[in-house]
Amino acid sequence: MTKGILYGVGAGPGDPELMTVKAVRTVERCPVIALPQSGRGECTAYEIAKEAVPALEKKEKLLLSMPMTRDQDTLLESWREAADQIARKLDLGQDVAFLTLGDPAVYSTYLYLHRLVEKMGYEARMIPGVPSFCAAAARLGWGLCENRQPLHILPASYDGTEEALSLPGTKVLMKAGSCAAEVMDALGKRGLRSRTGLVVNCGMAGEKAYQSLETTPEEQGYFSLYIVKEEE
Repeated sequence: MTKGILYGVGAGPGDPELMTVKAVRTVERCPVIALPQSGRGECTAYEIAKEAVPALEKKEKLLLSMPMTRDQDTLLESWREAADQIARKLDLGQDVAFLTLGDPAVYSTYLYLHRLVEKMGYEARMIPGVPSFCAAAARLGWGLCENRQPLHILPASYDGTEEALSLPGTKVLMKAGSCAAEVMDALGKRGLRSRTGLVVNCGMAGEKAYQSLETTPEEQGYFSLYIVKEEE
């Protein structure tokens, strides 16, 4: 029996119309949809994909226990168990689509499963999606990279973010989560608030966009993305 293939499918940033044709066709073709039980971004990806793929709700759902923690032992154990669950479907010749918010190559849980499943001898492929920072820049009407400017993608809730704000070029702060106050404080210390744009819930219900952070926005949440521009 031919084994199935695992697909990591980028659902884009929030607007179902930004889900690519290839992503839609891949999800339509796969009989099994893999979903982590505690991954907020991936659950949102499912809600996005439902709008673009009407038949999605009728497909088999493979629920994967993947806790939101930074404990490496706990994470590794959950990834291995999830990879084993996926492998059992692949052994039956069933293709599996793992939906992820944005692009599977950018801060995605899928990456860990991709590597594990490949090491187990199965085929795994990534279907790119529109990254959230590209959609946020479009919403603001800003360029991310101009002339020779570099672009830095930073996980805002991790150590080293404040120091990285001194790097040349454009800085994108992702995954701020509950650290919004710390981010605002770091931007303020470096005098960067007037050159920072913010998009909350990009492409989703309740989307808000701010061209400057000179005054603290009323709403910031899990899906908050900051773009810090170099002084012109």
